[in-house]
Amino acid sequence: MPFGVSSFARLTASLALLAAAPAASASPYLVADADSGQVLLQNDATAVWYPASTTKLMTVYVALDAVRAGRLTMDTPLVVSARAASAQPSKMGFRPGTKVTLDNALKMLMVKSPNDIAVTIAEGVSGSVEAFAGEMNAEAAKLGLHESHFVNPNGLHNPGHVSSARDMAMLARALLKEFPDQAGLFSIGALQLDSQIIRNHNGLLGRYPGADGMKTGFTCAAGFNVVASASHWGRHLIVVVFGAQSARLRTQEAADLFDRGFAMGGGSGSLDQLASAGGDAPSPRTNVCLHRSAAAIAAEEDEGGGEQEVVRSGGRSGAPVMLVAASGAPTHTQLSDERPQFDPVPVFIGPVSGWNGPVLGPRKTTAVAALPASAKAYADPRPDADEAAASAGGAPEALEGAVRAHGKHHARPAATAATADKAHAKSAKTAAANKAPVTPPKKPKSDQ
Repeated sequence: MPFGVSSFARLTASLALLAAAPAASASPYLVADADSGQVLLQNDATAVWYPASTTKLMTVYVALDAVRAGRLTMDTPLVVSARAASAQPSKMGFRPGTKVTLDNALKMLMVKSPNDIAVTIAEGVSGSVEAFAGEMNAEAAKLGLHESHFVNPNGLHNPGHVSSARDMAMLARALLKEFPDQAGLFSIGALQLDSQIIRNHNGLLGRYPGADGMKTGFTCAAGFNVVASASHWGRHLIVVVFGAQSARLRTQEAADLFDRGFAMGGGSGSLDQLASAGGDAPSPRTNVCLHRSAAAIAAEEDEGGGEQEVVRSGGRSGAPVMLVAASGAPTHTQLSDERPQFDPVPVFIGPVSGWNGPVLGPRKTTAVAALPASAKAYADPRPDADEAAASAGGAPEALEGAVRAHGKHHARPAATAATADKAHAKSAKTAAANKAPVTPPKKPKSDQ
């Protein structure tokens, strides 16, 4: 694949791509340079939108910032509470009392997108979902996000939980620049938990040349969202697509935007210079589940939107094919219709061997000013009894004082949920609840 494309060649290819491009979508999209922050392409990038599970990028940011501040380490065990275990799918389905390190939890969050693990991280870092949401909003303000307001760590639908394509591109850029040593979190193609292989929902990984992360999302109200990054010719671009009508269209639109972005030269201004559009979040009429089977939509999201409806080329089976113009710039990338294979990254339940530091979980917290007192963590909050159970059966409170830094540990073999529960049962007031497995409800996944 050629490198060092001339400015003239880029301009020629860019004009050809723009001329061939369809009319602007009614849904937001954005292409930005990850290094400079320059906007290359955008449509309604500052429109208020429901971020769905792309929210979890902010969950990762807050967690990594807490590690940077010394509040916990990547090896700190977090305890799954009753509240976390009762979260809507997608979920890992761990029993209350199960322990998982922050490192393993973040890997699960970026690959499987489990809502129970998002709550576990929130409670472990901040003590409660509400306090964590306050930290999310405080970090959003520090980063200069304009349209974002967060009320939960997983992106499950709430009318007050909103963002924009521009804000998500700014967040993605902050993650890449501030935590370069953790960039690998966003590019994991598959995980292995015991004998289970868990695949990433991001249909660009292994299909679009140079794709290296980041996060997909879906709710009926939001549509199919993705925040993605890719590198070519010494350039690193971020693409955001919100409100696609299917996982397949989301993946192909993102690939097309990458093609157009890499064919271009400079941008038209920085991300923070885009004028806020204002207005409300999407109308209920945009709900992608109104005329389609929710079960079929959830199954499509599980597939990652990878089985593209394109004509197979003569390229090697399973490999993406980038068509290259005479200028050397890409004109269109045909994504393979075959599922790529990844070497799974191992994860496990339980603490690392020899851990003797604090174990974090839900605990009493003070009010956080960044989250209004009237705000609810979920549009359909759990009954008070569940909240009481979460507090009574949760993890022990954080140990007082600074978290001691630990060196690297060798991960022990994957522990069973029953082993973690046995250790936790000594302090839990609801032992019966801890013994009963939490089985994910047999209904379509609400968010991934």
